[in-house]
Amino acid sequence: MRMTQLLGRRDKDAPKEAQSVSHQLLLRGGYARQVGAGLFSLLPLGYRVIRKIESIVREEMEKVGAQEVLMPVVLPRELWEESGRYDSVGSELLRFKDRTGKDFVLGMTHEEAVVHLARNEVNSYKQFPFTVYQLQTKFRDEPRARGGLIRVKEFTMKDAYSFHMDQPCMEKTYWQFHEAYERIFDRVGLKNVASVASDAGMMGGGLSHEFMSVLEIGEDSFLTCPSCDYRANREVAKTTYGKHEDVTGELEVFDTPGTSSIEDLCRDHDLESTSTCKAFFCLDDEKGLVCALIRGDLEVNDAKIKAMIGSRELVMAGDEAIRSAGFVPGYASILKTKGESYRLLVDESLRGRRGMIAGANEEGKHLRGFDLERDLDGFEPEWCDLASVPDGSPCVECGASLSLKRGVEIGNIFQLGSKYSESMKMTYLDKQGKAQVPIMGCYGIGIGRLMACVLEEQNDRFGPIWPESIAPFQVQINALDMRRGDGEVGEVAESLYQELLELGIDVVFDDRNEKAGFQFNDADLLGVPLRVVISPKTLKDGEVEMRTRAVKDSTRHGLEGLAELIASRIKG
Repeated sequence: MRMTQLLGRRDKDAPKEAQSVSHQLLLRGGYARQVGAGLFSLLPLGYRVIRKIESIVREEMEKVGAQEVLMPVVLPRELWEESGRYDSVGSELLRFKDRTGKDFVLGMTHEEAVVHLARNEVNSYKQFPFTVYQLQTKFRDEPRARGGLIRVKEFTMKDAYSFHMDQPCMEKTYWQFHEAYERIFDRVGLKNVASVASDAGMMGGGLSHEFMSVLEIGEDSFLTCPSCDYRANREVAKTTYGKHEDVTGELEVFDTPGTSSIEDLCRDHDLESTSTCKAFFCLDDEKGLVCALIRGDLEVNDAKIKAMIGSRELVMAGDEAIRSAGFVPGYASILKTKGESYRLLVDESLRGRRGMIAGANEEGKHLRGFDLERDLDGFEPEWCDLASVPDGSPCVECGASLSLKRGVEIGNIFQLGSKYSESMKMTYLDKQGKAQVPIMGCYGIGIGRLMACVLEEQNDRFGPIWPESIAPFQVQINALDMRRGDGEVGEVAESLYQELLELGIDVVFDDRNEKAGFQFNDADLLGVPLRVVISPKTLKDGEVEMRTRAVKDSTRHGLEGLAELIASRIKG
């Protein structure tokens, strides 16, 4: 590629709305242009990077035996109704009608489509197991598009789906994909990726893992243990609460006017928040009241309680609903209430606790001596894990202090079980001729987000430092002062350019006859790993200068065998 032909300008500064480093560099370097909120066009530079990432992904998918297919982006409503997700998924699923009034959706994921495909092609145990994958456009009506390609509405995803007759077979494939993902992220050049246990969310099913690019700009939080392999998304992370030297005592009401929050209560009465118990109220999908008790210093994790009550969205209970069940907002206690009028959840942080501080169900009053085992008499609580695990909490595996980190999700794998195959009535005949329902796994990688995360991780103040495996070009030729003197610079540069092309090297030639500073600034924004600078100064000695983008070092080399030397460095 010649720079005089390369579409896309490079800019000194990025627009103010580009806050993340990757967003700034994508715009400044001429990789992408924003069309609308969460919508981007890729220019040749950006698309070259994407294609190289896709090539790595395809190679690793082939290694695990996945076959490439292509399913439509537009899907009929009926498929999503079969799975139950047409109504259960919220406004992020874009629904529309065609000219005849028929309902369609834009696929944000393709479980329904792949089951429809497989159930029409597979009918015998002899055809199992099998895995298919695609690289396809997805659309999610994201309300908070941000960070350039980090969070968008339209994106390219590699999504794979495996089908199995039994759980052991599915688990084998699941861990093969886990290893394949580790290879993919290593090959694209990411240096800090964590595999963390995660919540299946709207995907449903059982065990799942997210792969996080560990970055401060990430919106996801996860906890990691420095002493063992425990890592978990905050939505599913667990901890231990240890033993407490609580003392059982009689219930005693004491005045606490104006202290409806745990913070106020502890400050005004010199109490430890770990000795308090608070109530959290929400509504389930049938609008029934749910009361969750949790230790006062902890916060209820939205994802955990949604999973516990089976709700897609968390709806907080209003004061009227709370009072109707006998609670006093701000001073709530299960005492003096009718257990049959609400669902009671109790967090594990309260198991075995005695002598705690709790609401008295009277305005401006609290209780001392609340004993869960004693005072839950007559109630039927559901013990569960509801708390968001704070930074520094004990590891559930080894007891060491957990560390809270931020990251961007770049991939995920799910053990779906029979959630989709059963609801969509996919069956096969086993050896006895009996109809069986297969179980599934699914595996996704966001291609554009992966490119953005590499940029976030590997850059300097001048521009990207692309890993060799996904750089838009392998080599850049900078020809300085081409029209000066006898034109030798241009001749040597052109000759080297043609030789590198013949050797199969992906090379860009800056043939614009611009000044050195201008060329080098643009070269930094291209981030090509190896730069060859040809100038009258170096040619006086029969040499060229070679620079490495990552470390800015430079060496001199003679013209003889130069193309072969460059090729050996690239391929070695």
